[in-house]
Amino acid sequence: MRTATTVEASSGFGEVADFVVEAEKLGLDVCWVAEAWGSDAPSTVGYLAARTERMVLGTGIIQVGTRTPVAVAQTAITLSNLSGGRFLLGLGASGPQVIEGLHGVPFARPLIRVRETVEIVRRVLDGGRISYDGAAYRIPLPGGEGVPMRLSMRAEHEIPVYLATLSPAMLRLTGEIADGWLGTSFVPEGAARAYFAHLDDGLARAGRSRADLDVCQGAEVAFARDEDALRAMVAGRKKELAFSLGGMGSASANFYNRAYSRQGWAEVAAEVRERWQAGDRDGAAGLVTDDMVLATTLIGTEPMVRERLRVWRDAGVDTVRLYPAGDGLDARLATLGKAIELVREAGTR
Repeated sequence: MRTATTVEASSGFGEVADFVVEAEKLGLDVCWVAEAWGSDAPSTVGYLAARTERMVLGTGIIQVGTRTPVAVAQTAITLSNLSGGRFLLGLGASGPQVIEGLHGVPFARPLIRVRETVEIVRRVLDGGRISYDGAAYRIPLPGGEGVPMRLSMRAEHEIPVYLATLSPAMLRLTGEIADGWLGTSFVPEGAARAYFAHLDDGLARAGRSRADLDVCQGAEVAFARDEDALRAMVAGRKKELAFSLGGMGSASANFYNRAYSRQGWAEVAAEVRERWQAGDRDGAAGLVTDDMVLATTLIGTEPMVRERLRVWRDAGVDTVRLYPAGDGLDARLATLGKAIELVREAGTR
C-alpha cells in the first residue's frame, strides 16, 4: 500500500509547506491539496512542487463547475510539466452549498458535468484541436465566431485522473472512467456493498478490473497510549462526525450522511442530521456512537491501528490517505511517521 495525506493552505502556506517537506523525508508517497471554501488547490500544488523533490502532488479536489474543462486541463498540464510529472488531477462535483452558495454556479446534472469534464480534459491532453458537443459543454460555442483550437503547450507526462465520489451513480462513473478513486466515510466492513459493488459495475462496463483503479481511502490517524486516552480521543471526535452527518452539504443533499446510511447507520445518521439542522449540535454529537468513530478512522492503540490497516488492505485499499493528529508540527509528524511504518508493514503481508 502507498501512503498519502491531504493538506489545505488556509492555515498558512509556510506551516503547510514545512509539514509537507518533512513528510517527504519520512517517505510519504502522495500529498493531496484540498479545495473547499478556503485556498484554491492548484496554487498550493505549484508552491509545494517547488519545495519538494520526490513526492507526488495532487489536487484533492478541483471542484467541477468552478472552472471550464479546458481551464482544468491547462492547469493540469502546467502543474504536471513544472513538477516533472509528479502530478495527479483530482476532480469532484462538490455539493450545492459550495457550488451554488459560494460560486453562484448551478449544481444541475453533476454526473454529466463530471463525465464531460474528464472527456474534454483528456481530449486536450491528446493535443489535438478541441471540438466537443455534449449536454453540459459545447466547444466551440455554437452560433459564435470561434473555431476549434488546440493549446500551444503539450503535456510532457501522463496525468492520471482521480475522482472524489460517494453516491452509487458517481462511483459507477469512477469505475468506468477514472484512474483512481478518492474515497471518504469509509467503513471496510460495509464497503463491499456501499462502495465496491458500484465501482466494480463501472469497471466492468469499461472492460476494466480493480487493478486498473487506485483505491485511495482516507481517515484521521491518532495513537492512544491506553484505553482511557482512547476513550477521550473518541469522545473528542464525535462533534466532527456529527458535522459531517448534519452540516455538510445542503438541506436536501448530504452525500456523507447517505454514505454512512448505506454502511449500516441509517437511523442514527438521519437523527443526527435532524438535530444538527435544528441547531442542537451537542444533542447531535451525543447520538454518535464510539463504534461509528472507530469504524471510520484509524484511531486507537498502536496494535489496534496496525490491525485496522490490515482490514483496510484486505478490503481493497491501495493507498492510505493519513490525516495525522497532534498538537503542533512535531507531534503531527511523529504520528505520521509511525503510521507510515504501520502501512508499510501491512502492505508487505
